[in-house]
Amino acid sequence: MNIRSLAAIASITICLFSFATADVPPTRSDSIPREHIANEEDAYLEGYIQALVNANYYEFDVLVYVENGDVYLYNLPKNALIKNSIISFVGDVPGVQSVTPVDKFPEEKLAKLEKREVKPQIQGIWFPQQTVLYPPMIANPRATIYSAAYHIGDNVIGTKSIAVSLGDNFPIFRWRDVLPWHGDMQIDIQAGIWSVFKMGVNFNGEISELVNTDYLVGFPLSYAFDKWAFRLRVYHVSSHLGDEFIVHNPGVERVNPSMEAIDLFGSYQVNSALRVYAGFGWVFHSDKTYPIKPPLYAEWGGEVRLLGRKFFYHRLYGTVFLAVYLRNWQVNDWNLDGTYMGGYEISKLQGVGRKMRIFVNYHRGYSEGQFFKDRTSWTGFGFSWGF
Repeated sequence: MNIRSLAAIASITICLFSFATADVPPTRSDSIPREHIANEEDAYLEGYIQALVNANYYEFDVLVYVENGDVYLYNLPKNALIKNSIISFVGDVPGVQSVTPVDKFPEEKLAKLEKREVKPQIQGIWFPQQTVLYPPMIANPRATIYSAAYHIGDNVIGTKSIAVSLGDNFPIFRWRDVLPWHGDMQIDIQAGIWSVFKMGVNFNGEISELVNTDYLVGFPLSYAFDKWAFRLRVYHVSSHLGDEFIVHNPGVERVNPSMEAIDLFGSYQVNSALRVYAGFGWVFHSDKTYPIKPPLYAEWGGEVRLLGRKFFYHRLYGTVFLAVYLRNWQVNDWNLDGTYMGGYEISKLQGVGRKMRIFVNYHRGYSEGQFFKDRTSWTGFGFSWGF
């Protein structure tokens, strides 16, 4: 190889080495100012969170904006329970640094929203489904939820019995931002059926008998703001002995303990763990075969939820609960009628909506339906589904 060839090879090698060790030219993202990238990340996170809130809390018209990973929520509901649920839900989104409720939305963002074409809308919601404004008092034996429980020791119905309930609230319309407290008001239809079966009767091959079934239909009007919730309800209850019970007890005299009543209850969410409530009612009509007179009653109680835990894999929230429900009816000389309950509750991750409960309860006081004036006590084990 001659000297000229060696020189050419050396020149090429030097050029390749120089190119390999030269500074790498900036990429397109590296050439963008950092503040622009931050703005794009905030815009993406803002749109993502707004979509999540709209999907899970579509009834509340919450607005979202993000600055440097900090999330600000505007137009949160006045109901403290639902408000805290939304804040916790957003705080669990990856990439969120903090969540802050605000009373004022940035003017420049409002201007962008106003440019969108928004059709006129009614100031309310038809058939809201997210949750109820006045949650059920879960230890109440006449809570309108779905449940089944096995009772032991009932000296009126039978030492072994099964109690089943089918009940729900059917929301009709919710008004937004009403009255001086700027709360929500909702009208529902409430319906419930409670049946109790005596077990172990051993009558012509039968192992159980239907003893009693109660039917309820009501029209509750609820109002909620901040930590308060109220329910005004007019309702009808009728009670019916089971066919099997009548056949097995031919000498029984059937009466008709049906009634119409009105009651008013108030509930206060003291903190995330404790809720208390109380109310009073008036039976303004009852059947003459089973008069509910004197007609006044008072009922009260509370609930405690402890050791709450989020199961992110299943997107569920579980908590231990304790509940008590006490009743004092004038027709029973204001004697105490109490139900005490403890168990475990599972709901969606945001902690509102329908819930499943597994429980143990104890009742000491009066029976139900046809036997409303008879004293009894029992211990129960069961599960329920409802708000």
